Amino acid sequence: MSISVTPKAAVQIRKALDKRGGGVGLRLAVKTSGCSGYAYALEFADEASPQDLTFETEGVKLLVDGQSLPLIDGTQLDWVREGLNEGFKFNNPNATANCGCGESFAV
Repeated sequence: MSISVTPKAAVQIRKALDKRGGGVGLRLAVKTSGCSGYAYALEFADEASPQDLTFETEGVKLLVDGQSLPLIDGTQLDWVREGLNEGFKFNNPNATANCGCGESFAV
């Protein structure tokens, strides 16, 4: 099982951690929500919790709880610019459908 980030996403994560004054990494989770059933949740983590699994990729740490991992196993987090907008994009091989906003998915 794994979660990864692209080099562009890693740069943005490091910038955000530096701007906020530190942290151990980025916590990625899934919550029941959104128009497709599940929604991604991102937050910066100051410490790992006992239920977190840690993945280190491109020099950044991603923390994922055991319940979320089966839904996002194999996901690659990317940083994309589309027109005037930029942000994280989730490339989740488990998703069978995505909503138009890209923030929720179905499995």
